[in-house]
Amino acid sequence: MSGWVRRFALDRGYWVAAVAFLSTGLTVGMTGYAFGAFVGPLEGEFGWTRSQVNFAVSVGAIAGIASPITGKVLDALGSRPVIVASLLLISVGFLLRALIEELWQLYALSAVVAVGATGATTLTAGRLVSLWFPQTRGRMMGMVTAGNNFGGVTMVPMATAVIAVAGWRWGSASFGFLMAALAIVAFIVVRDRPRSRPGDPATATGTGRHQGLSGFSVGEVVRTPAFLLLTAGISAGSFTYSVVLTQLIPHLQHEGFSRGTATAALSVMAGFGFASKLIFGRASEGLTARRSFVVSLGIQAVGLVLFVAAGGSPLAWVAVGVFGLGFGGMGALIPLAIAEAFGMRAFGSIMGLVTMVGILPQLVGPPVAGWLFVSTGSYTVPFLIIVGFFGIGMVSLWLARPGPATPR
Repeated sequence: MSGWVRRFALDRGYWVAAVAFLSTGLTVGMTGYAFGAFVGPLEGEFGWTRSQVNFAVSVGAIAGIASPITGKVLDALGSRPVIVASLLLISVGFLLRALIEELWQLYALSAVVAVGATGATTLTAGRLVSLWFPQTRGRMMGMVTAGNNFGGVTMVPMATAVIAVAGWRWGSASFGFLMAALAIVAFIVVRDRPRSRPGDPATATGTGRHQGLSGFSVGEVVRTPAFLLLTAGISAGSFTYSVVLTQLIPHLQHEGFSRGTATAALSVMAGFGFASKLIFGRASEGLTARRSFVVSLGIQAVGLVLFVAAGGSPLAWVAVGVFGLGFGGMGALIPLAIAEAFGMRAFGSIMGLVTMVGILPQLVGPPVAGWLFVSTGSYTVPFLIIVGFFGIGMVSLWLARPGPATPR
């Protein structure tokens, strides 16, 4: 075996990272990317409208209010019970989805899956990576959050294939079985932190499994300008997920692209996003996560301006690459920025609070963007408004320097 392979086999941390990679990636792939594969079959079998089916996504966003609770449990009990319980909750949600007959059941089970997703994605992955790889957490976070792109690449064709062969009910059930299997693996592999290593910045003194983590308490953090500014900056960046990615295909089609070409553009952007996670994860170790986040938002702003200027010209493909290089890194930079600013003592609770605030762009962004499109006849105005939000986010993040107090 090569040295890298031998190290992977012997170091439990890499197995923990692999589980975090799969947990994050498969959850995002199933709940986000692959959702569209079920829309047509549900419409066909039950006669529900597209708006009714798509409302399940909004229900999932609302369920994000559980993030602070999940984060608090994460801080109290550690990563293994949270990730295992979350994966099992997602599994049950998908298995029961295969049995639905009423629309309210789809909504209720979407909420169950969404609550599970709060503990199966970045919240837990951020803690595990920071504790197991304190010296290289930037590059490792980039690798782990690249699982999001992996989930998009694998779960969509899997769902499409199973639905084509056996129907949407088996498609949903297959997701449930896969997550149940991953929950078993997580129970075996995941441990909250490695044996104490001298000089680890993530740890201090203490003998308990969850004791001795350095950083600020929630009470100390929420009263600081840094928390408010960091939350504002991260929330501004969330408009990428809620508006730009959801409206990009309609925008390109409106500018003259075929649906197939517009869909291909989104896939190309996802590829650039994969590279972005690795680039910004590594950059955060030298530049800091907060400053890297400022750069990420700046690149995205340039990409959006290029989309507006390009219209239906070939310049739109340049915009695809530029924007992709900017937005992908946010998945890694959000947990890194929080851990960097406030430490690991209350990482889960703080991350949960920031995530809950980030629900607002998901609820407000898409309908407002749609209304502005109808009112103005293009996506120019909503895209330029998002550029303005990115500018506010950049300023907020630049000013969000940790306070002078020393973490305990």
